Amino acid sequence: MRTIKMLMMLLLAASVTTSCSIFQGKKKAPAKKTASAKKPKKGDIQPYSKVITKEAKSDEGLFTVHQVDDKYFYEIPDSLFEREMLMVTRIAKTASGLGFGGGKQNTQTLRWQKKNKDVLLRVVSHQVVAADSLPVSIAVENSNFEPILYSFPIKAIKKDSVTNNTVIDVTDFFTKDVKAIGFPQRARRNYKVSRLDDSRSYIDTLRSYPQNIESRHVKTYLSSDPPSNSSVQSISLEMSNSMILLPKEPMKRRYFDQRVGWFARGQQDYGLEDQKTKTVTYLDRWRLEVKDEDIAKFKAGELVVPKKQIVYYIDPATPVKWRKYIKQGIEDWQVAFEAAGFKEAIIAKDAPTKEENPEWSPEDVRYSTVRYLASPIPNANGPHVSDPRSGEILESDINWYHNVMTLLHNWFFIQTAAINPDARMNNFDDAVMGRLIRFVSAHEVGHTLGLPHNMGSSIAYPVEKLRDPAFTKEFGTAPSIMDYARFNYVAQPEDGDVALMPNIGPYDKYAIMWGYKPILDKTAKEEKSVLDSWILEKAGDPVYRFGRQQRGVIDHTSQTEDLGDDSMRASAYGIKNLKRIVPNLGKWTGEEGENYDELENMYGQLVGQFNRYMGHVTGNIGGVKETYKAYGQEGAVYEHASRDKQTRAMAFLNEQLFDTPEWLIDQDIFNKIESDGGIDRIRSIQVRTLNNVLDFGRMARLMENEEVNGDDAYGLLEMMTDLRQGLFKELPRGRTIDRYRRNLQRAYVERLEFIMNNEQPRIPAAFRRFVSQSSVDVVQSDIRPIVRAELTTLRRDAARAANRTSDRLSKIHLLDLVERIDMILDPK
Repeated sequence: MRTIKMLMMLLLAASVTTSCSIFQGKKKAPAKKTASAKKPKKGDIQPYSKVITKEAKSDEGLFTVHQVDDKYFYEIPDSLFEREMLMVTRIAKTASGLGFGGGKQNTQTLRWQKKNKDVLLRVVSHQVVAADSLPVSIAVENSNFEPILYSFPIKAIKKDSVTNNTVIDVTDFFTKDVKAIGFPQRARRNYKVSRLDDSRSYIDTLRSYPQNIESRHVKTYLSSDPPSNSSVQSISLEMSNSMILLPKEPMKRRYFDQRVGWFARGQQDYGLEDQKTKTVTYLDRWRLEVKDEDIAKFKAGELVVPKKQIVYYIDPATPVKWRKYIKQGIEDWQVAFEAAGFKEAIIAKDAPTKEENPEWSPEDVRYSTVRYLASPIPNANGPHVSDPRSGEILESDINWYHNVMTLLHNWFFIQTAAINPDARMNNFDDAVMGRLIRFVSAHEVGHTLGLPHNMGSSIAYPVEKLRDPAFTKEFGTAPSIMDYARFNYVAQPEDGDVALMPNIGPYDKYAIMWGYKPILDKTAKEEKSVLDSWILEKAGDPVYRFGRQQRGVIDHTSQTEDLGDDSMRASAYGIKNLKRIVPNLGKWTGEEGENYDELENMYGQLVGQFNRYMGHVTGNIGGVKETYKAYGQEGAVYEHASRDKQTRAMAFLNEQLFDTPEWLIDQDIFNKIESDGGIDRIRSIQVRTLNNVLDFGRMARLMENEEVNGDDAYGLLEMMTDLRQGLFKELPRGRTIDRYRRNLQRAYVERLEFIMNNEQPRIPAAFRRFVSQSSVDVVQSDIRPIVRAELTTLRRDAARAANRTSDRLSKIHLLDLVERIDMILDPK
């Protein structure tokens, strides 16, 4: 009984315990619920609606861009991860003193990549490549690990039946100091930039389009040496970043050949059979292809409209009266594309109105635009954006600055007013200015098609042909509009109705044909033999020669702003026309009630034109012509200028410049524009050319010419003798030396002193690829012995002349020269 009673008590205790456990479990349930609903930790991926709230302003496009308060987000579809994109960084608006906006600062190929809970933005290089099928591709990949430009924590993921999108916060990417998309490092050094000031930096706009995303962000950098507003001790800029989706399938390349001028890009290809590292270079060009249904017509020689035309839109900000001329300049290139087998390959359109297309924007990469900028900059330029894998031009925006009209006016006035009444005024008629705008439009469009300047073009036409109305009407003033063969300064008043400027010429048609004519059913490598045959068909004809642009003239046949095949003849005609303009300058620039600013400006332009002629002529002394050739072609690539040209060039300078150009000294102009300065102006003009003649590199080429061509060469010693005799021709008879000549003679002695005591200046590494220079070891060369001999001869002649002259100032001058030379030859 007792046992049963005890058992019942144990069962009752167990029941109570169980009841308590059940009850306590029910009490704990809310605690479990609370634990599952706890707030996400910082950095965790959050629900989409928590990140992209109802207040978000969203812009759909390549990525959807969201703005939530002051935060910006990218919503990236999974389909776009690992796709290559091009990021182009430009300065959109610049601080005063930093040049003008629009300048490209950086271009990078990028790839968006997911890695765990982050999105990585990686920089892709196409400089070093090898085909994936080759074993060497492993080595290429291992030596080209893609750097990470930025890492973005994933903020949210949006999933539905169609898309799987990843959300990242890009605010810091654009507001912090990410150097790849900001002010370039070289400029930071120049202006002593220490850091970015976050408090004065912000995102202005972030817009999405179907194939690109455009960002504008303002950056303020602390600077101890800003280019302007120094009291602020900072530089503020508006940066522009264009991120463009590259095509899935790259366009077929066309390989570059230096015998045809073209903008190009290169890769080191380790997949080739060559037993060395080799760079392959290919053209920047638009993707112009024949429609499938037109292939038979194309093969039969019929012109066809390409699959996708090149279309330029005219900025709505462009003044209405100039639009048709800009359009004409664009469509002038149609005739060149006809040589490539296409009709209507390039067309111009007005930009649609907001009513016609509310989504249209010049920032949309699908639209190439001639952008009209209200700027005092007298310029226009034509940049383009290309796929680094293939060279395909994806879009181009031509920047057209309002003040380019000032540049056109000044050129046209100074170069043609002597024969052209339409140029003799401060404001041209609209039709005249419109024709000039059309000319510049065509030139800039040529750049956007892939063509660089061809400075070797204008020399193809004989100088006398530029005075022939029939010839110039048919061929213009140069075979290529891509030369700087501005306006016809050669033609004389008696020549009649000559053409005054170049058009799309035979070289332009040939170059466009060579770069764009489809070669069907052949690979890029197989095309090369066909392209070579096209070049050889034109080889030896100067009309189809390409001459590169130079900074520092070595090739006398590829100079900027020159005309014709003989610099001395062309410049002599040009000077004749300048002499006609000078006495009329006041009449042609004067306006009742206005001051003399325009007279001063145009006199300065005239002096500048005279300086150009002196530069063109000087280039012939020590000049070396460069004609690109390939193995199998006869003749030299480099040829020294003939003895005749060089001796005539030296005689020209002595006659037209070093003999005082008194026609430039017009007191009726000077007494209206300045209180003084006429004497120093002439000195400056003469000294500029004198120092150019006595250039170390020019001297080196003259010595080289003697070794190559012997007695047929115009050598350094002969040039120095001709120069000295021209500069000091008063000495043998003790004639009076005027003030202008005394200044020039002292400048000559000063330059020889510089040569005796200095080495050839070194070009900074950053500029070496832009500047041409013949190098010479001055100390170990013949330069200083020849200069010493010239100084010794001049000292003797000056001392003798001092005893012959009856002019007191001339005597003082000559004795001073003797003293100066003594100090150079015997400084102790």
